[in-house]
Amino acid sequence: MEYEKKQEGDTLTYLLHGRLDMNTSPQFLAEMKLNGVKHLIFDLADVDYIFSAGLRVFLQAQKDMNERGGTMKIIHTQSQVKEIFNIVGFGSLMDIS
Repeated sequence: MEYEKKQEGDTLTYLLHGRLDMNTSPQFLAEMKLNGVKHLIFDLADVDYIFSAGLRVFLQAQKDMNERGGTMKIIHTQSQVKEIFNIVGFGSLMDIS
């Protein structure tokens, strides 16, 4: 998995590319820096597969944003990835489109 990071003021957007699985998720989570971020956006237009370790990335990010009073959105989610989010109940915890 690869990613691009774009920051505008207190809004940080991660554009993810590839598979978010048990091989790529721990490294991404370790590299994810949210200092000074009030609004976090994950663009998943180029993510076609997500595994349980990838779900942990989003759960941790949502927890961090809740603690700092910020917002998190997951956008451009492909149908097969959105289905996984819905199966595990993330649709009620996160803003996913």
